[in-house]
Amino acid sequence: MNKAIEEYLNKHGFEAFCPKAVLFDMDGVLYNSMPNHAIAWQQSMAQFGINMTHEQAYATEGQRGIDTIKQMVQEQQGRRIYTKTAQRMYDVKTHIFHQMAEPPVMPGAKELMEKISSVGITICVVTGSGQRPLIQRLLRDFGQYLKQEYIVTAYDVKKGKPFPDPYLMGLEKAGMLKPWEAIVVENAPLGVQAGVAANIFTICVNTGKLPENVFQEKGVNIIYDSMLSLCEAWDPDCFMNK
Repeated sequence: MNKAIEEYLNKHGFEAFCPKAVLFDMDGVLYNSMPNHAIAWQQSMAQFGINMTHEQAYATEGQRGIDTIKQMVQEQQGRRIYTKTAQRMYDVKTHIFHQMAEPPVMPGAKELMEKISSVGITICVVTGSGQRPLIQRLLRDFGQYLKQEYIVTAYDVKKGKPFPDPYLMGLEKAGMLKPWEAIVVENAPLGVQAGVAANIFTICVNTGKLPENVFQEKGVNIIYDSMLSLCEAWDPDCFMNK
């Protein structure tokens, strides 16, 4: 990790790297929920004549659901739809998702949060979801490390991932921080792109097992194959007071 941090500082010309917050994505990072999401996307979009593959579900993960739907309709049906129409379609996907078994907490997630919070670093969540039940579950499962005011949802920004806005909002909610005062933990290409666009040191946990070059092309700073691997490698001495 030391080498990745040095490269990050050199690239941006930052003098120091002193993280005060870690900004976690939710699906595929804190919860092993992407298999369920992929099935819900496929089944719901089929009702509207949209063919969404398993791979597309992973590739567009992190983007606001309504934006994904608008994109798919434009690409496959050659038409533009209103946000209200996209929201109604997304509501169908949401309904299917919530009929499925509750996805488990990702192995290593709570252990990593314990390491982070033990040294006084703020924990935030930046998600493309706006579903209230998921936000409540975050507080239920990670409440000892996470406060509601440190959660950024799809409804906090006008432009979601891959734009930097969600992570810029995360910096703001975490205490008006600068990019070199935070770390992003993502699992999706569009989420990585958003973190990098916000000039924040961005870690990928490749829980979906996409080819690493997909994340490298988005500018990721370092890649781990799981949250457990990241937790094992996490060492505050690597980045404090760089």
